[in-house]
Order: sequence, then structure tokens, then C-alpha cells
Amino acid sequence: MSSIKINWRRLIVNRILITAVALIVQAAWIVVSIFALAEYSQPMSILLRIISLVAVLFIIGKEDNSSYKIVWIILIMLLPFFGGILYIFAGNKKPSKHMNMQINNTKEKYLTLLEDSPAADELERRNKRVSGICSYVRSKSGYPVYSGTEVTYYPFGERMFEDMMKAIKKAEHFIFIEYFIIRPGVMWNSMLEVLVQKANEGVEIKIIYDDMGCVALLPPGYFKQLEKLSPNIKCMAFNPVVPFLSLVMNNRDHRKILVVDGHTGFNGGINLSDEYINVTSPYGTWKDTGVRLRGDAVINLTEMFMEMWHTFRDTDAKVDMEKYSPSLYGPEYHSDGFIQPFYDSPLDDETISANVYADIVNCAQDYVYIFTPYLILDDTMKNALCLAAKRGVDVRIVTPGIPDKKLIYRLTRANYKPLLKAGVRIYEYTPGFIHAKSFVSDDKIGVVGTINLDYRSLFLHFECGTLMYGSSAVESLKKDHITTMDQSREITLDNIRDYYHGTMFDALLRVIAPLL
Repeated sequence: MSSIKINWRRLIVNRILITAVALIVQAAWIVVSIFALAEYSQPMSILLRIISLVAVLFIIGKEDNSSYKIVWIILIMLLPFFGGILYIFAGNKKPSKHMNMQINNTKEKYLTLLEDSPAADELERRNKRVSGICSYVRSKSGYPVYSGTEVTYYPFGERMFEDMMKAIKKAEHFIFIEYFIIRPGVMWNSMLEVLVQKANEGVEIKIIYDDMGCVALLPPGYFKQLEKLSPNIKCMAFNPVVPFLSLVMNNRDHRKILVVDGHTGFNGGINLSDEYINVTSPYGTWKDTGVRLRGDAVINLTEMFMEMWHTFRDTDAKVDMEKYSPSLYGPEYHSDGFIQPFYDSPLDDETISANVYADIVNCAQDYVYIFTPYLILDDTMKNALCLAAKRGVDVRIVTPGIPDKKLIYRLTRANYKPLLKAGVRIYEYTPGFIHAKSFVSDDKIGVVGTINLDYRSLFLHFECGTLMYGSSAVESLKKDHITTMDQSREITLDNIRDYYHGTMFDALLRVIAPLL
């Protein structure tokens, strides 16, 4: 086993080095070539400037986040020779025509299979405001709202992992796993052992992991190694990291989904790595949250997974969602409010996650409490939070006390001042690192999922979350927020003067925040 681990480490290090060197060489070659052409060829110099000008005009006219547009316009103006070329390679979020066709074809297959549930009409009768945001999510993402679903909220990963393992051990038909990070260790190794056992019993197992998220954790071609363990195990590395400059390298699969037999699903911020269950403690106590769904709403998680799988893996396979229906293998579950799992894609112009978060803040009357590991706000979200606080809403945000990324931590703190001045209360989780992503408001509505309050989550990554209204999980979520705030240090304007140095550097960080 130790020799295998050593070989894995060598493969991982070699892969990282080869990829990094190749990308640096390509970038350097492009820059040098452009400068050489611009210097020795007047027509080429003019052409490059025209490309940059066209890129600026394109950005101005594009429907996109204003902060993202501004930073790219500044970059192109500072680098007129190759700024436009740089934007083409790194700034344009649109997929290739081939990928776009794959995505649209798969969406058409699957979304027509998700029928509106009677819960939508009942929700409209009970609360038109919440019904409105659920209708928006349905119309733009395709995922309906359901009742007939039991919800369990988990304030830490350890407890959630216990129930994940129990569900997997009871699986009889299929298990779908989709995570940003899979890392060999106690958590993944114990899960993999059960997965192999279940596969040998005839259970269908499909696994998706993000290749960038695992680039320093798994050897290249790890998905092939998993498939060798059993013919019933199929695996896919999403958007593989290759040593070539790519238009879609920024678009990562940040989702965390586990579905068992169609009737039980898990969603939240927890990846399959030991720190998420506090087996290891690189940053003190690791706080993360999640939910277990049992019942009708699980079909949304199943569909999300299958859509991703058939977009990038079995692209020609026929769709048969009936075999994955929650009612096929599971009992009828008690209805615990209205539940709507949804996902957000970076490859369209609809910022569903950002709009759901903003709607919760804008409609809050008494309070809105937020967990986020990173606080990198655009003007829209910042203004919504500040306005809510100014109109008397109790707005509170909990961020990490111990950071996992020091530069991002500094950028998070650089966003404190305008929020504090508006009356937003900010806490830092002193026991360690809070990786949870959740909103809860007015004892009625909550969201738990994978969506950070930063640009990457809201605009660049594939994300998912679970929107809940009138559920007991909302009460549990609120209690967890209050308990966590009691364990945290409240930040005041006086506090931030102790570390708010380098104002120019912080201002620069805020400008380039959309690129971090």
C-alpha cells in the first residue's frame, strides 16, 4: 500500500508540474509572439489594438456582472496588444459550440421529464412571495418545487457522513456520486469499500469528480482505476485538466450530490475528504453543513446528476428517468414543507444562485443569517445586504476565523467595512474554518448547498442548492446559526482598524476579485 501511495504522489506531482510548465510556456509564447509581431509589423500592431477595442465593446454590450466587466476592461486597456486575446482565452464564459450543443440536447431530454408537482399550486396559495422565487427557479433551471419530502439538516459533516454511509449500505439499485473533491483517506476509503461491495451485488454506481478539484489529490486517470474495481462502477472526471490553454478551464463542477435508489439524496458543502469530517484538522474545527432529502424532491438531484453524466459521458444513451423515480423503490415520505433542489450553470446568462440569494435578502422582514467561507461581493449583493440592514432587518454573516486561503481571507475582510457601516453584523468562527454555505430568513425560508458568496460560485462554477420553505430544517438551520454565532467573535469597526492596513492593496484586491 505504501508503494502505491508513493507512486500516486509521484504521478500527481508530475502531472501538476507538467501542466503548470506547459501552461506557462504557452502563455509566455503567446505574449512574446504578440509583442514581437506588434513591434515589427505595423499592420499586426493595429490589428491587435482593433481586437482589444472590439473586445472592450463586446464586454460593454454583454449582459454580465458589472464587476467582471470592469476588471476585464481595465486589463485590456492596460495591455492593449494582447488584452483582447487574453479575454478570448480566459474571460469569455461561453462554452464551445460542441459543448453548447451537448448541454442543450441533454437539457431538452431531461427537463421535459420533470413535471410540475401539485406542491407549486399549494405554495402559491400559502405564500405568493416564496411561490414567486420558486416559479423563477422552475422557469429558468427547470426544477420544480415539491412537498412529500422529509428533510434532515446537519450542522457538521461527521453526522452527515454517518447517514450517507447508512444509506449507501442499504442501496439495492443505484448510487450516484458527484463531488468537487475526492481525496483518499478515512472518509473516501471507507465509502469506496462499501461501493465496491454494493457494485459486486449488482448495484449500479456512477461517480463524477471535478478534475481540477482533485488535480493535487488523485493520480491522472483515477476514474479508470475505479472502473476496474467492478463492471458496475462507472466514473467520469469532469472537464479534465490538460496542459493546453482552454476556454472552459474556469468552469468547474463544484456540486456535491449523493443519490441512493432515487428516494434518498444528500446535498451541502461537504466534499469527500477527511477534513470535512474532522478526521484531520488543518484549520482547526472544520464546520460544514448539509441536508438529507427523502421523498419526491430527490428526483431533482437525480436529474441534475443524469444531465451532467449524459452531457459529458454517455451522450447517446436513451433517457429512462422512470427507473430512477423516488416512488419506484422508496415509501411515501412525510411532507416537511416545500423543497426545491436546483442547480446553476455558468454557461448561460441566468445567474440563478445570485438571484435566489438576493431575493431572500431583499424580501427579508425580520432577519437573514448567512454562512459563507468567502465574502467576495459584487455591487448588487453588497447593496442588497446594506439596504436590508438600513431598513431594520437583522443581517448577520459568519465567515472563517482561521482561513484556508490567506489572500482570499484578506479580500473577505476587505469587504467588511461598508457592510459594518450599514449595520450588518459580521462574525468570525473562532474554532476554525467554516466551509458552510447557507441562508436562513424569517423562520420560513432557507438555502443549503454548495454556493459561496463569491464570484466563482455565483458566476463561474456549476453549483447546486436546496431551497426550503416551511420545513423543520429551516428551524434547525436557524438554531445552528445562533449557536455558531455564540461560538464566534463579532467584528466591529474598531476591530477592523487593527488589521485594515494596506488600503491601496485592499482596493486592488477588490478590483481584481472577480478573477480570484
